[in-house]
Amino acid sequence: MSKSDVRIVVCVSCRDAGDPDRRPGEAFLAALRARLAERALDLTADQVECLAVCKRPATIALAGQGKWTYVIGDLTPAAVDDVIDSALRFAESENGIVAWKDRPVCFRKGVVSRTPPL
Repeated sequence: MSKSDVRIVVCVSCRDAGDPDRRPGEAFLAALRARLAERALDLTADQVECLAVCKRPATIALAGQGKWTYVIGDLTPAAVDDVIDSALRFAESENGIVAWKDRPVCFRKGVVSRTPPL
């Protein structure tokens, strides 16, 4: 599986608890796409309307064919490089399971769920 077969999916519908007009996922997605372009990486960042983790925005999912899917929350634009590094480690893994010691901090602390492949 190549890096292009891995998707980073960002929830853009959650609202900031302190400012209901602010959507942290939108800001995160913009920062992520900009950084992916700067680093010229073959990773895809898509948006989704809801990952049902509204109390932990910004939230992403790391997904790939035949791999476990991770949902990770509590992300800020400052974590963009760590999310990219997480996605690269995810892409390198055979089944999507990344060893704890190889996970960036946001990946260790932010995991909401892990779902088995179909």
